[in-house]
Amino acid sequence: MNDQQLLRYSRHILLDEIGIDGQAKLLAAHAVVIGAGGLGSPVAMYLASAGIGKITLVDHDVVDLTNLQRQIIHTTASVGQHKAESAKHTLAQINPDTEVVTLCARADEATLASLVANASVVLDCTDNFATRHAINRACVEARVPLVSGAAIRMDGQVAVFDSRSGTTPCYACLFPPDQHFEEEQCSTMGVFAPLVGIIGTMQAAEALKIVADLGESLAQRLLLLDAKHMEWTSIRTKRNDDCVVCGQLSK
Repeated sequence: MNDQQLLRYSRHILLDEIGIDGQAKLLAAHAVVIGAGGLGSPVAMYLASAGIGKITLVDHDVVDLTNLQRQIIHTTASVGQHKAESAKHTLAQINPDTEVVTLCARADEATLASLVANASVVLDCTDNFATRHAINRACVEARVPLVSGAAIRMDGQVAVFDSRSGTTPCYACLFPPDQHFEEEQCSTMGVFAPLVGIIGTMQAAEALKIVADLGESLAQRLLLLDAKHMEWTSIRTKRNDDCVVCGQLSK
């Protein structure tokens, strides 16, 4: 690290849990963030400010005026721009040392396989089950830890699915792809603006912990937030040996 980096990250380096070695791990890491919206905004901003060396942002959408109520990485001037490019502009102002790569396209299976294979950690900031399952499968196949978040109305959830050990559950263990789950979009259901900030910030924290190898991650736990009453519920999760994703790949 050069003198400017030592100064920029000094408050991390002062932490016994991180120090010089931990910060060096962050600088060497590559985080893939799928979705540059409500969750992806705080995720990307905190990863960049904390010193993640490379961030790949994937989002096919463009900034709309209705996004600005909660997608804090974008500004009024960003309306009409690709979200990934708008986010890259903001991140460059936060930390020009972080390399930001953008992909203004949908995250299909081939794209995900290529991106995930070169990632230290993947953060799912999407809003539909099909994409979440595709991300999960790519992470399980590549054995790359996945940090998942979701938020709608006044409710949010965050979890970590770490397939490196081969003993923890994956996303499909909790939400089997062959079961029907009702898709709920904030465009019709609404979402409390600070909720995505809370969940996204927790996703960033879990990703940084994984990369720096500190503390205990949320693997084998699902955290649920009722923001209306500001109550957290922690649910223990376990691997499904018959899971169509991680169960099949382990056989």
